Amino acid sequence: MALAQGKSYPGIGRAATPQEVAAWDIDVRPDFKGLPTGSGSVAKGQEVWEAKCASCHGVFGESNEIFNPLVGGTTAEDVKNGRVASLRPGGYPGRTTLMKVAHVSTLWDYINRAMPWTQPKSLTVEEVYATTAYLLHLGGVLPADYALSDKNIRDVQQRLPNRNGMTTAHALWPGKEFGGSAKPDVAAQACMKDCSAETKVASALPAFARNAHGNLAQQNRLVGAQRGVDTTAAAPETPALAVKSADAASPAPAEDVQALAQKNSCTACHAPDRKLVGPSWRDIAAKHQGKADYLAEKIRTGGSGTWGAIPMPPQPLSEADARTLASWLASGAKP
Repeated sequence: MALAQGKSYPGIGRAATPQEVAAWDIDVRPDFKGLPTGSGSVAKGQEVWEAKCASCHGVFGESNEIFNPLVGGTTAEDVKNGRVASLRPGGYPGRTTLMKVAHVSTLWDYINRAMPWTQPKSLTVEEVYATTAYLLHLGGVLPADYALSDKNIRDVQQRLPNRNGMTTAHALWPGKEFGGSAKPDVAAQACMKDCSAETKVASALPAFARNAHGNLAQQNRLVGAQRGVDTTAAAPETPALAVKSADAASPAPAEDVQALAQKNSCTACHAPDRKLVGPSWRDIAAKHQGKADYLAEKIRTGGSGTWGAIPMPPQPLSEADARTLASWLASGAKP
């Protein structure tokens, strides 16, 4: 863009207008540069939270089936000292946002630019102040009658439970302008011996899809790395293809399948009878009845577009586990 806007290339590009720059320049720094004028109360924040935030993050910031908790693990002593004690022994189950965050500006900036998930940047300045205030109230940082504003946010920074938990005593940035050391904190040397054998990553087609759209090897130009597999030939025998077809297998007991889904975090995005991030078990079973082989491949490879724009990443399940889940789904996902 810098080259395109240069005077040596007339007619290509143009300088951004002040209004266009302002629309993108919305970050708020730890020193609160960029913070807009405004305020919002804890009471107003509760209204916004229950309407736009609680569905993902829980009524009290404890989260629900999908996201990590925002609140928890901090004490009044942490607010006083500025260092969350439960981070040190590692005894607290998990890490909440208020346990880790060191700057109020981080909360304000992220809520402003990214929340709510379905409509980012849709909150007003008052709503962002109010939501930040309510979140800090849930964490015991602010009282219920508090109104957070650009005038008092620096005072609130001095009450953040882990405000002293961030260090710059390292060499992640060059020089000493951030108070760190100019000397790298690691001094490893690459040995370049006894290296592991190179892993070859290859794609694969399930048996039912081979040659479904003609021979792929004849549909690519003979240049570059992409050649296309000869789909008229039989697929090479592999452990995955040697396994008994999931379509022919009897589904495992529902309680075993549900335990398997819980173990592999499938329940973070799927519920038995309602949509979460992805479709419900019931909807998948209705759409793909009897298609266990297809579902097993989909679980392993992931994809998007069938149920909306949010993609499902490839799942690191074993072939056997994927087929167990797929058989259960293809047979109706009976509880």
